[in-house]
Amino acid sequence: MNLRYDEVVRSGIAKQVAENIKSAILDGRLKIDERLPTEEDLARSFGISRPTVREALKRLAAQNLIHSRRGPLGGNFVMRPDPEGLSKAITGAATLLVGIGAFDIDEIIAARLETETICCRLACENRSEEGLQAMATEIALQRDQDISDEDFCASDVRFHRALVDSTGNGPLKLMMYIVIESFIPITNMIVFRVRERRQVVAFHQRILEALSNRDVGEATAALTNLLAYVRDSYSAALDARGRRASEQAQS
Repeated sequence: MNLRYDEVVRSGIAKQVAENIKSAILDGRLKIDERLPTEEDLARSFGISRPTVREALKRLAAQNLIHSRRGPLGGNFVMRPDPEGLSKAITGAATLLVGIGAFDIDEIIAARLETETICCRLACENRSEEGLQAMATEIALQRDQDISDEDFCASDVRFHRALVDSTGNGPLKLMMYIVIESFIPITNMIVFRVRERRQVVAFHQRILEALSNRDVGEATAALTNLLAYVRDSYSAALDARGRRASEQAQS
């Protein structure tokens, strides 16, 4: 077997250099649109080769942290971190953790209740007609008995995404990306066989009406009832799965 030890070593150094530059970007030492030193200067500063510098820069570009420009005034420049891109990376890890059982349903429900309660409060203050219409559109779709389970679950995610968007709070939307894009789809995959769609739709309608009326108490109550129903449906789904497994073992 012909192992390329030099590439392993170079890759490890490139990763460290990339992390060093990434930290400087995220903590503000390198500003948005600031030009990085040249490859030659970076190589000299870090005491490494230019190919290793290029590997580090490729890693940063893949994370949408820097971009290159050509021409006399070109070079590598710091990009504004993409919240959605960063969120997707975190969400992928969170989905994996949920999938392997690192979080139980009570933890997930508690996290959703605490964070979405904040969203309900801010959405009551800041919601727009456009945001309300987005939620109403999803509710109308969810009432269609002919849509598939997959489409219903996708609409459920979009409803809660619209709720979060209605807060008008950028940092909160970033924080809630994991909750909406990871926790909800995972629980939907388990509960869809036992839950009743009409119950979910009724809770969504209550939330929408409360937001429309800027009624924080009612919005929070509807959300609490919805999540209690999700928890009960989750338990019922697991019980049903256990019974099927027991029956198969006995047959």
